[in-house]
Amino acid sequence: MATDKRRLFGCLLAAGLGLVLGDATAADVVAIVHAQAWTMTGADGGRIDDATIVIRDGRYESVARGAAPPPDARVIDAAGRTVTPGLMNADTQLGLVEVSSVPETRDSGLNGGPLGAAFDVQYGLNANSMLLPIALDDGLTRAVTRPTATADPVFLGMGAVLRIQPGGDILDRPRAAMYAGIGGIGIGQQGGSRSAQWQLLRNAFAEAKTFNPSRPVPAPRDQLQNVMNIAALRAMLDAHMPLAVRATRESDIRQAVALAADYRLRLIVIGGSEAWRCADLLAANKVAVVLDPEADIPWTFDDLGARADSAALLAKAGVTIAFTVSGNTIQLSHNAGSAVREGAGLAVANGLPYADALMALTVNPARMFGIADHYGSMAKGQDADLVVWDGDPLEPTSAPKTVFVRGVQASRTTRQTLLRDRYAPSHAHDPLPPAYRP
Repeated sequence: MATDKRRLFGCLLAAGLGLVLGDATAADVVAIVHAQAWTMTGADGGRIDDATIVIRDGRYESVARGAAPPPDARVIDAAGRTVTPGLMNADTQLGLVEVSSVPETRDSGLNGGPLGAAFDVQYGLNANSMLLPIALDDGLTRAVTRPTATADPVFLGMGAVLRIQPGGDILDRPRAAMYAGIGGIGIGQQGGSRSAQWQLLRNAFAEAKTFNPSRPVPAPRDQLQNVMNIAALRAMLDAHMPLAVRATRESDIRQAVALAADYRLRLIVIGGSEAWRCADLLAANKVAVVLDPEADIPWTFDDLGARADSAALLAKAGVTIAFTVSGNTIQLSHNAGSAVREGAGLAVANGLPYADALMALTVNPARMFGIADHYGSMAKGQDADLVVWDGDPLEPTSAPKTVFVRGVQASRTTRQTLLRDRYAPSHAHDPLPPAYRP
């Protein structure tokens, strides 16, 4: 019996793994008619009612009010429904963490070893993750996945942008940002003092700035960072890779802005519960913030200033924002799509304009993490990531009716839907599955 149960689980597992390959259907030309299209091509979200959206060869060809579809197109009638670009969660562990309580399914962090800034998550991505089809079914077609820890007291490593699509080729942009963590409840494991953290961070960039691979390596006492980590930081500086600093306290955010100005870094603040307190400074320095709209109460002394209208205050000041939901870390991998939509809805309920919330789920994170040249809006030539919604996409009870990734209609099947259909009450009188028969 145990063997039969294992065989049944294996069949379900295989079915789940095959979902990324799903029963997607491709068409050279698709026209979605009678859509309420949020194109993300203007400051107001670029809304076009009764729009005809034409997709050709996986890219947007046109979006126009009341236009006739091309004669060679497969036509989908949106019937007035909301249509948006595929959504993007700006801070996840998708593809890196499957079950947080099972060590062999966690590839987001290190317990030791020489890697700090040089830790690059792209090599551990799992394209067969069971969680990717769930995210796709929730309307998430892109996501930033990031490291969580290294032995370094400051640097966490380099994150990547994922393309959640059928076929398994999920890496969109490797080395999308260098991550550092300041303060928080883990400060004891990271040097014990935020002053030390900022000094170590500055020293690391100073060493990287003077790094010359053709010269002999200095003695260890003359260099705190090893050669691998210095080389990674030097490559970051040369490629203008953004620095993503996980920080919540206002004083740390101000230190991050000063560091970025000194070393001419493009800065993204991750978390930023107290970022609203220095919103004008962030806007003036073109610093973006990835925030959790559900973080409206303090979890530590670092975020005593957390408030529900933080997103609205930052956007009003002109700060570019994007969303994650990280208060419950399981939502960084499980339910990464539905949770971030709900968070965006809460931000709107607390004063953020609706169009700004949609931009924070699409074009804003695309700009932050360097993929706006091919994703984020319905502009001509962009990848046709698109979702037709059955209701308001920021309403938790709404869901996608149709999802496209780069012009290919994605399967709506997940391992959960297979289990639902197999064991639904309507099958109560069916014969037992083969593995359970005597």
